[in-house]
Amino acid sequence: MTSAFIQRVRSLSGAMSRWRADRKGAMAVEFAMVALPFIFTILALFELALILLLSTTLDASTAKVARQIRTGQLQTQGTPATPDSFRTQVCSNLGWLQSQCLSNLSVDVRVFPKFAGVTGNSPLTGGAIDPAKLNFNIGSPGDIVVVTTYFQWQLITPGLNLGFNTLSNGKALITSVVTFRNEPYA
Repeated sequence: MTSAFIQRVRSLSGAMSRWRADRKGAMAVEFAMVALPFIFTILALFELALILLLSTTLDASTAKVARQIRTGQLQTQGTPATPDSFRTQVCSNLGWLQSQCLSNLSVDVRVFPKFAGVTGNSPLTGGAIDPAKLNFNIGSPGDIVVVTTYFQWQLITPGLNLGFNTLSNGKALITSVVTFRNEPYA
């Protein structure tokens, strides 16, 4: 081997060892490796907190409006209750979501002969809510009524849809159910 070649190899070897010993950019590289999972976790926690808040608010609103069925207020008022008027009442109690509520909320109200016969109803067809599968029967005095509200929530965090019942449009379906026997109003 020639001395020029040996000199180049030594020079390259020295440069490599100096590069390996240099730690100036190590923190930036380590941060880049940790930042993405950390930011994803923070976003997922924030969105899960919003979904929990939505679920709790939807439960309270559904129960409040369902009480009007239970006590006979909706059955005995001058104008007959409709699915749209019921949805509007539920949305009026969802203060922080009122602007997007009517377009994302579906309501199903069913009557059953006894509590043992109460069954769940899936309003989904092909990954979307099928309005033909939704009922609105508020019943009579003494009837057993199941009120179910479905809210479509747009997920922001990627991969979070794996933990939720998602629709074909990518939205999560948040459900609230209230079951009761109508009071003997007359």
